[in-house]
Amino acid sequence: MFKIGTGYDIHRLEQEDSSTTIRLGGIDIPSTKSVVAHSDGDVVIHAIIDALLGAVALGDIGQHFPDTDPQYQDASSIDLLKTTIQMVHQAGYKIGNVDATIIAQKPKLSPFILRMRESLALHLGGDITQVSVKATTNENVDATGQEQAIAVHAVALLAPL
Repeated sequence: MFKIGTGYDIHRLEQEDSSTTIRLGGIDIPSTKSVVAHSDGDVVIHAIIDALLGAVALGDIGQHFPDTDPQYQDASSIDLLKTTIQMVHQAGYKIGNVDATIIAQKPKLSPFILRMRESLALHLGGDITQVSVKATTNENVDATGQEQAIAVHAVALLAPL
């Protein structure tokens, strides 16, 4: 039986004095704002983790990697993803595909989509054809549209091992 899970994550953004980077989909992207987070703040990977955990009914990212636990301070989201993939495999499933939509007014993400897909495919243990990443704005509406936050929706399809 195939299983489907959805994930969502949002992080606040704060103004930096100078140029910085934000981590999305396992790569660093130039930005004038930084992500406020307990870990490295990779909202793409966090949403994918929630989608994977949801598909196998194992809760959510906060249950497994709580932001109240000091061991996850500045944690690599890629490491959290690797642990999640192990849980998916232990549940008897493999990743069929993932699809993520990033919602951010800035920075402009289209130049980085291919690199994000390549990074995610590598860390998910699949092929780039199994990973979709899209980016959109919120047309200057709400916190993401006002450049106060960045959000991601993700969907994962799992197949039996």
